[in-house]
Amino acid sequence: MHPLSAEELRRYARHLALPEFGRQGQEKARQARVLVVGAGGLGSPMLLYLAAAGIGRIGIVDFDRVDETNLQRQVLYTMEDIGKPKAVVAREKLLALNPHVEVEIFEQQLTSENALSIVSRYDIVADGTDNFPTRYLVNDACVLAGKVNVYASIFRFEGQVSVFNYPQEDGSRGPNYRDLFPTPPPAELVPNCAEGGVLGVLPGIIGSMQASEVIKVATGVGEPLSGKLFLFDAASFISRILKIRKNPDLAIERLIDYEQFCAPQPKAPVPQVSVRDFRQMMEEGADFQLIDVREPYEYEIANLGGELIPPDQIKDSIGRISRDKKVVLHCRSGKRSADAIRELQMLAPFDNLYNLEGGILAWAREIDPEMRQY
Repeated sequence: MHPLSAEELRRYARHLALPEFGRQGQEKARQARVLVVGAGGLGSPMLLYLAAAGIGRIGIVDFDRVDETNLQRQVLYTMEDIGKPKAVVAREKLLALNPHVEVEIFEQQLTSENALSIVSRYDIVADGTDNFPTRYLVNDACVLAGKVNVYASIFRFEGQVSVFNYPQEDGSRGPNYRDLFPTPPPAELVPNCAEGGVLGVLPGIIGSMQASEVIKVATGVGEPLSGKLFLFDAASFISRILKIRKNPDLAIERLIDYEQFCAPQPKAPVPQVSVRDFRQMMEEGADFQLIDVREPYEYEIANLGGELIPPDQIKDSIGRISRDKKVVLHCRSGKRSADAIRELQMLAPFDNLYNLEGGILAWAREIDPEMRQY
């Protein structure tokens, strides 16, 4: 590979001034091939800093499009990008930031069928995903392909970072994601960011830490978080580092069906009413009670005129719920309202509770397309 050009020497001058980094570190960064899976909250700051740092070849796996709700935390995008493919926009932004890097995009979902062929083309994989099936897939593909997996995740006010499958001096590999989480947690304990929320600045903090770990692995500068899990709480500004032990009995032999592996145990079904049948009930003037189990800010964005009872108030509001007529509960997607019905049925012998199937998203999609979604 040709030496750093005069323009590159000027661009990376602050790196070159670091005695531990210097020209050798910058040249290693330029030779590095890094695959970033997910160009969302974590991927946005991570991609910007990897490109700015001069990582020579960056791959981006993302098949999603920019949505207005992304902009609270995904700082790579602007209002003008809404509706555009994230991977395409990200490539344009990175090349505008640093024309000395190469950016390859994969506008497809990472699956058990294509993961190894994509991962094998890179030295380091940075996992910026937000779901367990893809996290296990990325981990297992990295183990099978012999690649380092720089991991991070965020939820509400908390984030975590680690480096998995890192080469050891004796030729072995450090702990991987399955050593930390052998099996996925129950789905009800890990709501997604749309349901549980996330502090907008948190992915910026954690994504930057993830980029730092990638650069350390790529250049050999510093000590990566191999065998360690860094935990950060933005609300209290408390951080901790936990040790991760390698399970000698763990063996990853092939990629599996990760959706099935992470599938939650089915919950007891609850009575449901479709949005079309509910509209008919409204048009016919049926006698029913409508309860909205979302948060007040969600109600302000869009509502169906129901009585607002947030999830944490359901138990104490049992007296407000009718026993002698049909009661329809709804939330954003139908998940929280179904859980609310199960909770109420455990507290009292309700037989008149119905879940609005698909929630307010289904209403906006099928009944009122002009309703503002979130």
